[in-house]
Amino acid sequence: MFPFIHEIYRFPYSDYRAIPYGGYDRLPAQQRLTFVLVHGSWADAHFWDGIAAALRKAGHIVHTPEYAGHGHDPNKNVTHAMITKSVVDYIARHNLHDIILVGHSFGGTVIQKVAEQVPNRIKRLVFWDAFVLKDGESLADELPPPTRQGFEQLRASSRDDTIMLPFPLFRELFVNTASLEQAQQFYTSVAPEPAKPLFEKLDLKKFYSLPTPKSYLYFYQDNVLPQGEGYGWHPHMSIRLGLFRLIVGDGDHFTDSRTRPALVAQKLYEAGRD
Repeated sequence: MFPFIHEIYRFPYSDYRAIPYGGYDRLPAQQRLTFVLVHGSWADAHFWDGIAAALRKAGHIVHTPEYAGHGHDPNKNVTHAMITKSVVDYIARHNLHDIILVGHSFGGTVIQKVAEQVPNRIKRLVFWDAFVLKDGESLADELPPPTRQGFEQLRASSRDDTIMLPFPLFRELFVNTASLEQAQQFYTSVAPEPAKPLFEKLDLKKFYSLPTPKSYLYFYQDNVLPQGEGYGWHPHMSIRLGLFRLIVGDGDHFTDSRTRPALVAQKLYEAGRD
């Protein structure tokens, strides 16, 4: 179904720029926040570099933990629990409290499980175009059948139980607002994703009992999930949070992290502030 499989992947995130965003770099001292940013699939912690730089310029403390099976970790045979443990251990090791825990895309499922384990360390959860799974669901359960079937085929054809995101899918769904040249450049940072965590069904009963404040950040042009028809980010995912703060912006799934990091930082601040 997705015949184009690109074998080359690197992490060339050397071109980020921190761009001032209005008066955002002059926030009052009481509004300084501690962010922990959790990336999604087909990415690593460098996804956040430009956004983290913009937040730090504004005076915030920012952490971008890497998790199992990603970045420089050569082991792709990981579970969702191992990924969650990576983030939980990072938070504990750095003795972080009152954090704004942000999950992007697949990272939403990670912060759901992290919140279950360290609820007293979290001030607010922020889901940025992120999966909010129901109890007993897997991420794959939320994909349209053709997409899920395509991923299953790619998984079966891999040698290490991973899924490489085909360029045509990446271009149309993940970076739809980018130019073709930008999309091709961004694609060089896409690495094969461990498949198992995407198909694991998660026990989320405890998550749905937590009183932790929650926000949902929704970018209108994010096309990773189809709009309507029982899919999509907002309101399909967001409404599962119960009482939540909604912040919206103009952008797609990946492009703005590279081209407009200060704008994303501003939206994350709006989602995380008191």
